[in-house]
Amino acid sequence: MAQRARINRKTFYLHYNTLDDLLREIQNEMAQNFIKRTQGLERPRDMDKITREFFLCSEELGKIGERITCSGNYKYISRKITNDIMNQTWKNGAASSAENPYIQNIIMTYTAQSTLEIYKQWVADGRKIPLEDIIKIATRLICNGINGLNS
Repeated sequence: MAQRARINRKTFYLHYNTLDDLLREIQNEMAQNFIKRTQGLERPRDMDKITREFFLCSEELGKIGERITCSGNYKYISRKITNDIMNQTWKNGAASSAENPYIQNIIMTYTAQSTLEIYKQWVADGRKIPLEDIIKIATRLICNGINGLNS
């Protein structure tokens, strides 16, 4: 890894004890970046704005974000980032129903997985749909289901 990054091994290990430490730092930075971008937005009420920020944030991350989100080899990393975001952002929102956390789990899973799968398919198709258009389509689907496409 140090050779690929063109840094001395000793330099790497001055900053990190293990590769897992570096991975945890990257995961945390990605999660915190998205959380910061969506701060003040209420889940699930503001899913249109949150969906938009997901696509914009993913595009800004470039290839690393794309690979972590889309590659099966990195699914565990993507899942960890998603879980961190969900645990930090949904616990205080209106959908955070202490009386029925199982409903909240279903809502969280639906929104997270729908957003991720739409993004992955868009990337797999070579981004043939312009970014603004895919954001509109994804937002309609996530916020209104299949009926959202009829408007």
